[in-house]
Amino acid sequence: MNLLLLPEHCQHENGLAEVRGRQLTHLREILQLNPGETVLAGLQNGAYGRADIMELNEQRALLRLNLDTPPPPPLPLTLILALPRPKMLKRVLQTAATLGVKEIYLINSYKVEKSYWSSPWLQPDKIEENLILGLEQAIDTLMPRVHLRKRFKPFVEDELPAITSGSRALVAHPVAAIPCPINIEEPVTLAIGPEGGFIPYEVEKLQECGFEAVTLGQRILRVETAIPVLLARLFP
Repeated sequence: MNLLLLPEHCQHENGLAEVRGRQLTHLREILQLNPGETVLAGLQNGAYGRADIMELNEQRALLRLNLDTPPPPPLPLTLILALPRPKMLKRVLQTAATLGVKEIYLINSYKVEKSYWSSPWLQPDKIEENLILGLEQAIDTLMPRVHLRKRFKPFVEDELPAITSGSRALVAHPVAAIPCPINIEEPVTLAIGPEGGFIPYEVEKLQECGFEAVTLGQRILRVETAIPVLLARLFP
């Protein structure tokens, strides 16, 4: 944890904030801080900066906040992602948040097992937990928005045209002929399928919506690997 990310409304009128739970354990047991020391902290969707530790015990930490630094700029990217396996979903959300992705659509696909949609990791509190872990790693405060779409065709036909408006639409596909572009200087909507890629019908539907199929080469990567590789190519 490189940043102590606090809820938007946790700050008291006198500039104090109270910390409990996982973050308190991290302050005490991992960072081994003491009253009088400082830690980097920020408010969700707000500024970050120095937090002076006024009190630290087993029940709580009391911090005096001095937040004056804006968060880093987000990537100009909307991520369309076939719902990964539950164990991978946690890592994917953390990675996307760390890399600055702020709009994430988790969608259905032929290769997505129905049981994935009943995973407890899709509950709002679990999604938020993993997004916060990613932001704390990156020293970022802007919370990404995650949208769940359980029906592929209605999403592509009814919603996706508006989502892609004003951006370059790309679908990562292992057998595409065109290499993934490098250092794009425009907003991007990027679709990534399950491991092995979307089925041909799904790729065709995306192409009808204006998507260009691109590839990273002959090697087929896991989704959690493909995301950072693709974003590192797309944005300087």
